[in-house]
Amino acid sequence: MNAKELRGKDQEALQKELNELLKAQFGLRMQIATQQLSNTSQLKKVRRDIARVKTVMNSKEA
Repeated sequence: MNAKELRGKDQEALQKELNELLKAQFGLRMQIATQQLSNTSQLKKVRRDIARVKTVMNSKEA
């Protein structure tokens, strides 16, 4: 996911995307805690995607 795609979405779609990413982040954190996650770089990707969505949301508000 890149910022160009996110800028084309409205505020409601961005909020939905943010909620999905937060759920995914929670699931990955639980997998790390139970030592079931083998590819830990997924957590970093999700964190960056969350930051991208929040950045686009804040820029649309201004």
